[in-house]
Amino acid sequence: MNKIWSTFLAGAVGGLVTLGAGKLLEKPAPSDISNTNPVARQVAYGGGGAPFDFKKAADLSMPAVVHIKASESRQAAVQRLREQRYSDPFSFFFGQGQYEMQPRSGTGSGVIYSSDGYILTNNHVVEFADEFDITLHDGREFKARMVGRDQDTDMAVIKIDATGLPTIQLTNSDDVQVGEWALAVGNPFDLTSTVTAGIVSAKGRNINIIKGKAPIESFIQTDAAVNPGNSGGALVDVNGKLMGINSAIATPTGVFAGYAFAIPSNLARRIADDLIKYGVFKRGFLGVNMATMDTEVAQILKIPFIHGVVVENVVPNGSASKAGIERLDVITKINGKNVTTASELREYIGVSKSGETITVTLVRDGKEKELPVKLVPDSSN
Repeated sequence: MNKIWSTFLAGAVGGLVTLGAGKLLEKPAPSDISNTNPVARQVAYGGGGAPFDFKKAADLSMPAVVHIKASESRQAAVQRLREQRYSDPFSFFFGQGQYEMQPRSGTGSGVIYSSDGYILTNNHVVEFADEFDITLHDGREFKARMVGRDQDTDMAVIKIDATGLPTIQLTNSDDVQVGEWALAVGNPFDLTSTVTAGIVSAKGRNINIIKGKAPIESFIQTDAAVNPGNSGGALVDVNGKLMGINSAIATPTGVFAGYAFAIPSNLARRIADDLIKYGVFKRGFLGVNMATMDTEVAQILKIPFIHGVVVENVVPNGSASKAGIERLDVITKINGKNVTTASELREYIGVSKSGETITVTLVRDGKEKELPVKLVPDSSN
């Protein structure tokens, strides 16, 4: 491993992340041999022959992205200090703990989800705060309140009292393709309403950054420049539709190093709807311990290699157990969609509701089976 990556930081950089600006390489068009001046290539876009640009996407998405200043009130800081004293009094009195009386604050971005003021952002942008100041693209300022947040997915919803707000249309993130253009809209380094461009580099990435009991990580990865200030901002396609919520960067320095990650829009919508309705994310659990199948895993488990996710253990009385899923089954599809990694499987389960029945396709002893599985809440609670 290259030495520089020994300091690799995959960061949900508190109140951070923007999608980066990669330059479009303009390729000279074929010209007459006597013409030595390069001619900008014309690319068909939206049915026209104008030079390719991102004006449409920017015009549609920028009004729906907000600046968030999250702050901890003095009262909340006092309460936090009191709880730290109670939880670890020995360290507190002997100066071994980190106890900060100063109220914390940070900035980030958010995406207007509904015209009546619900705003999507990252949990890490707002989790420490109890006061939220929102600035819209048009300069209007509002106070917001917390609606709900979920640590396991790094999603949160806050609310301002306003109507007639501009919103952003969501695309089906399952249809997002590696190599397609992507833009990020947000507030890097407090530079409000910033748009940058890149491409989708990968899907279904698990970078082990979300700290929770049962994290769901199936990020859309981009190669765009991402920097502090844009967590919670929008990752959009060339039509200005929301692909995902920017959430994390991977970097040895704390600033852009070529890797950015966004929560897919399908998952973000599923979580947001629950947070708005219930205040919590009511997710279903499959109830298995699993691993992405590869040659090494197949050799260790002494089973044939099959593209999919191998079941290492089944949780007693969980959804999978009740449906008849067994240890060493290899799950290949959920509701007819191919599954090749454990992170993809967690995402597909994550967008399903507790109580919903899904169809799991698996391979057991060389034979393919389809099992209906009714998802239930985590049986270990």
